[in-house]
Amino acid sequence: MPTADEPLVRVRGLRKEFDGTTALAGVDLDVAAGELVVLLGLSGSGKSTLLRCLNGLHRASDGEVTVAGTRVDRASARELRHLRTQVGFVFQQFNLVGRLSCLENVLVGGLGRVRGPRYGVTTYPRRMRAEALEHIERVGLADQAFQRADTLSGGQQQRVALARTLMQRPQLVLADEPVASLDPENAGTVMDLLVRVCAEEGLTVLCTLHQVDLALGWAHRLVGLRQGVKVLDRPVAGLTKDEAMAIYRRVEPAGVAA
Repeated sequence: MPTADEPLVRVRGLRKEFDGTTALAGVDLDVAAGELVVLLGLSGSGKSTLLRCLNGLHRASDGEVTVAGTRVDRASARELRHLRTQVGFVFQQFNLVGRLSCLENVLVGGLGRVRGPRYGVTTYPRRMRAEALEHIERVGLADQAFQRADTLSGGQQQRVALARTLMQRPQLVLADEPVASLDPENAGTVMDLLVRVCAEEGLTVLCTLHQVDLALGWAHRLVGLRQGVKVLDRPVAGLTKDEAMAIYRRVEPAGVAA
């Protein structure tokens, strides 16, 4: 576990290559506990790759990656399994099991706290069912708890996915384009909910987005990537939309914070 003075996420010189193609080229990044950081950049800039290096879905080609006190770049399979109980992941495509109820999808987030497989809601301890229902209520879907997930709208499904992540009791939430498939109204609702509940829980959030307006409205800090290089790292306070949009225009790294 990191000490109070250490960042929850610490990345130094991170490189990731795929078959000779460089996805990340020496990225440094610190994320403090309780901070909400948004990654911006064009498609292919390395944003999703960076998230996946943080929980070990991708192994770093070089550099150091430390999350919640675990050296992810050299962690064993057992250490990675433990780390993933502390790191929640919210995906663009929700990754729900459509034929299961919202409640059972949320309960899946707590599997790391129980022994053996579970088949059906009633096979989970009563206390976990109560906890899952509380999370469903927090995301505004109490009336849909026993409804099949595939009958919900996209915005509702992403709220179920957020409740599932909360069920993990994570320290860190990684959100990869969580509102990319939603209309503007639902996108705002989901981002507002994500920010609010994570703040209430004191969670650290690292989120990739394409929508600069959303990023400026909700993030504490923006980090820009271009062609695998960090080109911006600044607090949102005082940052203009034009400065943020420069991430998409400049080819050479510029504006990197000291």
